[in-house]
Amino acid sequence: MSNELGAKRLELLRELVPAATSVGFLANPTRLSFRSEVKNAQQGAQALGVKLIILNASTEAEIDTAFAELSRQRIAALLLGTDVFFLTRRDQIVALANRLRIATMYNLREYVLAGGLISYAPSIAEVFRQAGIYVAKILKGAKPTDLPVLQPTKFDLVLNLKTAKALGLTVSNQMQLLANEVIE
Repeated sequence: MSNELGAKRLELLRELVPAATSVGFLANPTRLSFRSEVKNAQQGAQALGVKLIILNASTEAEIDTAFAELSRQRIAALLLGTDVFFLTRRDQIVALANRLRIATMYNLREYVLAGGLISYAPSIAEVFRQAGIYVAKILKGAKPTDLPVLQPTKFDLVLNLKTAKALGLTVSNQMQLLANEVIE
């Protein structure tokens, strides 16, 4: 589901940085769903009238290079692609985004807890609850092949106001009220 959220994440990021006419999109080209994730983000950017700058990174050095390019082009907003590799480089990515003053939308709460600006993602607690219901059904005799595939229905918006202030961004009261968690 995370791949399909690119457009919504871009919309929320644009709300935080309304002057951003170009937004970077950092994605891992070695990821199997790379093409569909990029396509979804491009569709979202087109709908918002935003130019999307695709930056590829599959190594630590390529992350540094991508951020240098964002800085060189003076791109003030970034959408981070979904990838486990990026999560393992969370501290590097958050530090670069904050040091270069690039407002970044992340795909997991963990980035915001590490000092990132904002994330929008399926609620992990709700996903685990749904998994528990499935396990209970299977333990009661249901065949896994007979159970429907579920998509997340609850999403969490997490904001870091301290980071927003450091980046010189004003977070509207409306966005703060929409957030499931606000870090101050």
